[in-house]
Parts: sequence; structure tokens; C-alpha cells
Amino acid sequence: MRALKARAQLLEPLLKLGKSGVSAGFLAALDQALNGHELVKIRFDEFKEQKKVLAPQIAERTGSQLVMRVGHVAVFYRARPAAAA
Repeated sequence: MRALKARAQLLEPLLKLGKSGVSAGFLAALDQALNGHELVKIRFDEFKEQKKVLAPQIAERTGSQLVMRVGHVAVFYRARPAAAA
């Protein structure tokens, strides 16, 4: 987990949680980002008061792991699926 946190420090947020909230479109975009990057940082532009509740829900709904939440930013990790041989 420490290595993931260290890697996350260098990342810029790929997604922003805005007015539409945790919509199907937001979850699809996060899912796609996790498939491509494994480690994804999101910024809470809206819903800042609910971030403590929303971050674990987002992780659960995307099958990812909440690595950390600092300020208005959360970092999620999901290992890439192994390539089918």
C-alpha cells in the first residue's frame, strides 16, 4: 500500500467528480481509466462534504481499492486483469 501511495503522489487527477455526481458516465470513465492506468486520482469538485462516504462507495462500485483520500482528492487502484492466454 505504501508503494501505491508513493506512486499516487506524482499523479495529477484524471477525473473530477462534478455536478452530475457518481453517475453511470462517471463510473464508466473511472472504470476505463482504471483499466488503462491501474492507479487513478480523482478530485471532488462538488460533493466535498460527502467525500468520506462517496469514496468507499465509488471503490465498491468499480471493484477497485481506495488507496487514500487527502483533502478533496481520492486515489483508487485496481490491478489490470491478466491477459487471457
